[in-house]
Amino acid sequence: MKAYQRLILFLFISLNINFSFAENRLPTINPDHYSQEQQEAQKIFENARKTKIFGPFEPLLYSPQLMNEARSMGDYLRYHSAIGNTLSELTILVTSRFWTQDYEWYVHAPIALKKGISASTIEAIRQGQIPTNMNTEEQLVYQFTVELLNNKQVSNTTYSAIEKHFGKKGAVDLAGIVGYYSFLALEMNMAQYPLPKDGVSLPRFPENP
Repeated sequence: MKAYQRLILFLFISLNINFSFAENRLPTINPDHYSQEQQEAQKIFENARKTKIFGPFEPLLYSPQLMNEARSMGDYLRYHSAIGNTLSELTILVTSRFWTQDYEWYVHAPIALKKGISASTIEAIRQGQIPTNMNTEEQLVYQFTVELLNNKQVSNTTYSAIEKHFGKKGAVDLAGIVGYYSFLALEMNMAQYPLPKDGVSLPRFPENP
C-alpha cells in the first residue's frame, strides 16, 4: 500500500467517516416491539390512511402522538389544499430539493409527473436550476416557494400575486405545504432515513460557508 493510500485509510478510520452509507438512526420499529402508545397510534394511522406506517412516519413513530398529528396535517395539505394537488406536488419537489431529501423526492417526483408537472420542470428542479417552461400558476407557486425557503419570507409582489390568484386561504395553505414538507424533510435528514435500493440520490451542491 502506498503512503498516500495509508494516509487516506488512517483519516477514514480516525475520523469515522462513512462515504457510502448513512446509518439509519431511528430504524423501523418491529410491530412486535410496539409500546401500547405506538400500537394505538398505529391503529389511528392505518384507519386514516388505509395503509401501514411508511416513509417519514416510521421515524416519527418514536413519538407516536407527533406522528399522527403530522399525518393529520398531511391529510389536508397534500390532498385538500386550496392550491390543488398538482401545484402542491410542485411545491413538495421544490421543498425536498431545497433540503436535499432523497426519500421525499423519490416518492413525489413520479407523483408530480402523473399530476401534470413536466419532466423538464422536474429535472430542472432536481439539478438546482430554474425551470423555463412553467405555466402561469406554476411560476407563481415556484416563485413563492423559492422565496420563502431561501429568504424566510416572500416579497409583497409575490404575495400579492398568490393572493390574487388563490386567495388568502391559498397563501396560507401554500406556506403550510412548504412548512410541512420541510418538517418531514428535516425529520428524515436527522434520522438519516434510507433511500430504497432502486432510488437515486439527489445531486449534492456545495453548502454555504
